Amino acid sequence: MEFNNDLPIYQQIINMIKHDIVSGKIPSGQKLLSTRDLAIKLKVNPNTIQRVYKELETEEVCLTKRGLGTFVTEEEEMILVMKEALVSDMVKTFVEGMVKLNYNKENIIEKINRQFEKEDQQDVNIN
Repeated sequence: MEFNNDLPIYQQIINMIKHDIVSGKIPSGQKLLSTRDLAIKLKVNPNTIQRVYKELETEEVCLTKRGLGTFVTEEEEMILVMKEALVSDMVKTFVEGMVKLNYNKENIIEKINRQFEKEDQQDVNIN
């Protein structure tokens, strides 16, 4: 994983795990990698992963079962709330960036529609 300097590493890892959960890459109820294994995989200090898991547990995204490991919540409502929060943050960041570039609502919608047209065209070319 490539880390950027604008956000603490532990927060970037939390965001990555949340994204993987809401996208279904990590299913609800699944056991997460051990602290040591994830630290090795991401090339970070194990204390960083401990902090990540503690934060995810505080947010009720995950739960730790003593002696068994850390597991993703099985509360589907929690996952939906988390997904909506991630989407809201992404949209907010996008709109704020476009406004800084002096785009108005109509320009932004036009750009989005053009991008979807390109995506649709790529899908047709693939199939």
